[in-house]
Amino acid sequence: MADANELVKAMKKAARDEREASKPVNVFFGEVVSASPLKINVEQKMELGAAQLVLCRNVTDYTTMATVQWQTEKEEQTHRHQLKDVTDDGGDRIASAHTEEQDRKHTHDIEGTKQLTIHNALGKGEQVVLIRQQEGQKFIVVDRIGGRP
Repeated sequence: MADANELVKAMKKAARDEREASKPVNVFFGEVVSASPLKINVEQKMELGAAQLVLCRNVTDYTTMATVQWQTEKEEQTHRHQLKDVTDDGGDRIASAHTEEQDRKHTHDIEGTKQLTIHNALGKGEQVVLIRQQEGQKFIVVDRIGGRP
């Protein structure tokens, strides 16, 4: 009789394992309980540390290149602008000029391809979506849910 019970248990386990293996993805929800070191509480059942987490770019600080075209806000302060040096055909400097100090509001154009840092790291209290690696202990942190706290 003991062998029959063991056989039934083994068959149930095999069926359960088969069901789990057929699930392509396990999605979880969590809350950041610490930003440094990073710790995420998953569905109030377990706490994951940095070694168990794979972070997507959506939840990290990163640097990227971007093409921009905007103007600074109007400044109301006294300052000077230096103009480019003027040279002759031989490369000798023949003139250097500065604008006079000005005391009026104006803007500056900013345009071109610039390097930007995106500050997207997770903060304490943020809600996140995680995907568990199939049959693994690693969790991919896909994105945050909603806005920042």
